[in-house]
Amino acid sequence: MTTTVGVRAAAPRVRDVLAVGRPAFWVVSIVPYYVGILLATRRLVPPLEDWPRLIVGAVVMGPLVWLAVLAVNDAYDLPSDRLNPRKAKSPLLDGRITLRAVKRIAFAAAVAAVGISVHVGIVFAFGVLLAVLLGYAYSVPPVRLKTRAGFDVAVNALALGAFGPLAGWAAVNPDLGEFPWLMGLQGTLAAVGLYLPTTLADLEADRAAGYQTIAVRFGARTTYRIGFGAWVAAAALSGVLAATDTIIPRGMLVLEVVMVPVLIVAYRRLIGPGQTFRGVIVLASLFLFPCGTFALTYTGVLSI
Repeated sequence: MTTTVGVRAAAPRVRDVLAVGRPAFWVVSIVPYYVGILLATRRLVPPLEDWPRLIVGAVVMGPLVWLAVLAVNDAYDLPSDRLNPRKAKSPLLDGRITLRAVKRIAFAAAVAAVGISVHVGIVFAFGVLLAVLLGYAYSVPPVRLKTRAGFDVAVNALALGAFGPLAGWAAVNPDLGEFPWLMGLQGTLAAVGLYLPTTLADLEADRAAGYQTIAVRFGARTTYRIGFGAWVAAAALSGVLAATDTIIPRGMLVLEVVMVPVLIVAYRRLIGPGQTFRGVIVLASLFLFPCGTFALTYTGVLSI
């Protein structure tokens, strides 16, 4: 029988494991996953009979995949994290979890993510396996794509901007030939714009550790310009899609005409070479407004 003392002793370990998985990050993949479901069903709320499968998919895309890739990243980023004040309270750095334990957590979460994803569908499971392998390739030597300028951006942008919606689509419809690939391109460009500022926030720690991230390789100003260019391209593409009534309903064109310059100006005001995560969070939150309007118009709930 589990005693109260035993439960209290185990609770911090559970919290520490959750901390490694960064619950705040889960929404970053669950939202694109939901977008894929919305694109496949054209419904804000999918059919009730699909809920069990789609909920399992959300658990895989949120807690399990993030825990797998972030735990292994923590294990191999330890030298730079020790130099990064932002990471000072992580369970690995302050000794609440050992290096050996965090690697075991990463492996267990990866196996669970792939194993459970089979219940959603084979195509979905294959995508999850690919995501986990990319997560390991991003962090683990000798590949370690994080330290290869350009590859670090590509892995994260494609994972969030294209893989997320693809996963949601595959959970409903395994035929990826019908997937609206232009939305994947638009999402990837937006993800590049949002991801590059995070490399600026960790620039000094990565430079001190000798990691050749894109920010270290090209410098803060050039990295910022690349991110800004990708953000402008994503905003412009959404306007073109609305104007041509391609995926984005033409009824959203007036909103796009207003929001495209707003999003571009917001990037200039909120993001800069000396970047912190606060600006990225505010910008991403602002981006949710046109995304929400698209969801309502695409599903026919809102007519504009």
